[in-house]
Amino acid sequence: MSDPALHTRSGRTDQAPPAALDDDATLHAMGYPRKLTRRFRAFDNFAISFTIINIISGIFSAFGMGMAGGGPRILVFGWIGVSVMVLFVGAAMGEIASAYPTSGALYFSAGKLAKRHSGAWSWYTGWLNFIGQVAGTAATDYAAATFIQSYLAMQWDYTPTLHRTVLITAVILLVHALLNTYTVRLVALINRISVWWLIAGLLMIVISLVTVPSHHQHPGYAFHYANTTGFHSALYAGLLGLLVTSWTFTGFDGSFHMSEETVQATVNAPKGIVRAIGYSALTGLVLMLALVYSIHDYAGEVSSSAPPVQILLDALGQGLSKAILVVIIGAMLFCGLANMTSNTRMIFAFSRDGAMPGSQLWHSVSPRTRTPVKAVWLAAASSLVLVLPGWWSHTAFSAVVSVNVVGLFLSYGIPIFLRLRLKDQFEAGPWHLGRWSTPVGIVAVVWIITSNVLFMLPQATPITATTFNYAPIALAVVLVIATLWWFATARKSFHGPVSYGGPDEVAAMDLV
Repeated sequence: MSDPALHTRSGRTDQAPPAALDDDATLHAMGYPRKLTRRFRAFDNFAISFTIINIISGIFSAFGMGMAGGGPRILVFGWIGVSVMVLFVGAAMGEIASAYPTSGALYFSAGKLAKRHSGAWSWYTGWLNFIGQVAGTAATDYAAATFIQSYLAMQWDYTPTLHRTVLITAVILLVHALLNTYTVRLVALINRISVWWLIAGLLMIVISLVTVPSHHQHPGYAFHYANTTGFHSALYAGLLGLLVTSWTFTGFDGSFHMSEETVQATVNAPKGIVRAIGYSALTGLVLMLALVYSIHDYAGEVSSSAPPVQILLDALGQGLSKAILVVIIGAMLFCGLANMTSNTRMIFAFSRDGAMPGSQLWHSVSPRTRTPVKAVWLAAASSLVLVLPGWWSHTAFSAVVSVNVVGLFLSYGIPIFLRLRLKDQFEAGPWHLGRWSTPVGIVAVVWIITSNVLFMLPQATPITATTFNYAPIALAVVLVIATLWWFATARKSFHGPVSYGGPDEVAAMDLV
């Protein structure tokens, strides 16, 4: 991987042309005027993906799935293996982000990389990314609402209910929308704080789990296998356990979507993607090991309503567990905010190219705050719509969560696949993989296909109305709607990313 040296297609090293790091010139060359303010520096760009990945939120919300599907062996070694696979995906995406640093990100690059039918490739990539991001915001804020109720139940005489969970989620979405409405600078500051919150929270949790309990599991416990899924196949149960890590590593396209607000985006956006995945992999492994070796009563903890919280209670007692629960809730709230920020920029770019109903409305930018305010509220409202089935059903919401992962990773895989088809015709940016581009891309696409199949398989047995995995149905509904819409009107009006003119023409359109 070259970072950030340039390699020509012949393998020779050159200096980056001045325009490669001139953000406005790069944007103008792609046919867009500058409408958003560049306030995100390298750390800010990294912070948004690191916050969305959010190891504390991801591991604590899905740890029970790994305990049931393979146990410590899958939780530890599955984390290592899947992290490496996701790093391949991130590196392949980073190369594309360097070549096309726009808020449109994946859907824009899919349209530019396609040899034929660029409008269709761009259309489906955009809608998969949109639904995946909306579901990601909904899932994260719903998880935060669930943990908030767990804290309230531990602290006072409080009974969590589905209705209360949805109402609390609505309040969280409202707060996140307000924060995204008023200033990018504030959101950037919060994202910086979130990185240190995650690091400090990780240290607090790990140190507590290492020093407080009087008993830890023996060193070889990481190789312990357990299967309480109900499926007799050890292989199948272990594959289901891999979903813990796959679940955690979503949303790192946030760095890509913030390109138009990032300085030196051709280098800082791909760096943000790869660094967020790499640092999350290392710190997440530490947290995973701390939790695994703190397991006391495996049968009791895996069967509890919240296995990782029960591990904390058994190992640390109620007082310290409540303090750690506050850390977890904070991490989830930061994650939801970053999710909405990324989602908003995708809506802004997608509607800028006329691919959404009411596009003129959603890509307008507030002259006071220089943020796409109306897109913020569309993102919040769309997430709330996906949360509403949780008013009466747990399984409907689980389908939304699965669509988050499947939708996002499919939207990651399409431009990577199209870039592979171009081979040497691909015009790389200043950050790229050189001769490793093709093998890295192949591994990334194979993993995306594999992990998506896993997310759509049955995850519990016997299969009933309450255990059925509705993700394939939910995804099919989205794709059917997108397809009907495409053939009804969009294929005549949408032809992929729109160019607003030549570099000089769009430069004159820049907001000062």
